[in-house]
Order: sequence, then C-alpha cells, then structure tokens
Amino acid sequence: MPVTDVAIDKIKEMIVSGELAPGDRLPKEAELAQRLGLSRSSLREAVKALCLIRVLDVRQGDGTYVTSLEPNLLLDAMTFVVDFHRDDTVLDFLAVRRILEPAATALAALHMSDGDIAELGALLSELEDAPTVEALVANDLQFHRKIADGSGNPVLCSLLDSLSGPTARARIWRGLTQEGAVAKTREQHTAIYEAIAAREPELARSWATVHVAGVEQWLRNALGTADDPTTPDLSAEAS
Repeated sequence: MPVTDVAIDKIKEMIVSGELAPGDRLPKEAELAQRLGLSRSSLREAVKALCLIRVLDVRQGDGTYVTSLEPNLLLDAMTFVVDFHRDDTVLDFLAVRRILEPAATALAALHMSDGDIAELGALLSELEDAPTVEALVANDLQFHRKIADGSGNPVLCSLLDSLSGPTARARIWRGLTQEGAVAKTREQHTAIYEAIAAREPELARSWATVHVAGVEQWLRNALGTADDPTTPDLSAEAS
C-alpha cells in the first residue's frame, strides 16, 4: 500500500476510534508523524487528501482540525464526482433518485412542520404562467430540496442534493423539447404538495415516483434516438 494511503488510514483510525473528535485539533506535524511512524511528507499528502474530502480543515497559522463531519459536508465530495458523469450514466443517476426521492417525500409527509409545508405551497405560486426553462428548473430544484430537507434525514437530503447536477440538465432539456412540460410539472408538484399537506405518506410517495419516472422515461426515449440530431447532449449546460 502506498505510504500516503497508510497515512490516510491511520488518521482515519484516530477519528473512527474517537481519539480525534469533530472539531479537535490534530497534534503538530512532527509529533503526529512520529506517533504514527510516518514521514512528514507522507503525512502532509494524507492531510491534503483528507482536506479535499472535507474530513480535515487546515487553518493557516492555527493548525489542522477535524471538521464537523456533518453529512452535507462529507457528501460534497460525492457532488464533485457526480459532475464527471457521462451522458449514458444520467439514467443511472435518475434511477437512484427514483428510489430515494419517493422515500424522502413520504418522510416529509410525516415530519415536515406546518410552517415548512406552507412555504412549500408558496413555492408553487411563485412560478409564472409562462416561466423560462431556467426559472422552471430553479423552482423545481428548490421544491424538491425543501421536501428532502423536510424528511428529517440529513444524509438522505445530502444524497439527493448531490444528484441534482445531472438530473437538472435532464430537466432543462425536457423543458426545452417536450410540450406540456410546464403544465405537467405544476400538476405533479401540486399533487405532491397536497399529499404532504394531508399527511398522506404513501400518496406522497406515489406522486413523487410518478414525477421522477416521467423525467426518466422522457430521457430514456431521447437517448434512444442517438442518430437524431435533436438528441440532447447532456454533457454541456443548456443556456
């Protein structure tokens, strides 16, 4: 195993075992290298790697600290990786979203506060009658993010947030090419909101499944016409 990987594993073990807790400052470099039996250069490389995935935080002139290790922080790295998707993997991301989002929506129907449900309803009325595609997608993202947050599960919320990149591109192209997309989005969002407001988790789950599956089916059909010049290239942002 490369020495940097050994260094990463040893620091990880210190955190997992509880020797270092969230917010703790690491011992000075020379002391830690000696304690772990590592060279200072390999320790530095390990610290850099763990900073990239938000496990450690180097504060200039102060030292190196363990981060809060909150799910949203640690899953930032997943968002970075997701951005490297290829066109043919967008369907895989949507399939994962189809599994997770209905579960989050059902949980939101049980746990979302009355105030948050009211705010969710207000989002529905913010969208203009003839919105731009960008406005539609932005409203859609905000709508689903609020539901995920309302699930009460920060890990689930962070996972769904990390999937927004490729699926957002799919929704942009759907809005550009599919007739009735705005009306259908409004209708399905309203049905999801009403099910959550009525505290009907299974109904909310069903509508969320229909909503995500609609985007997935449209994209499956679009990518199945590879010789068609109108087939979307999802590797580039639409404008």
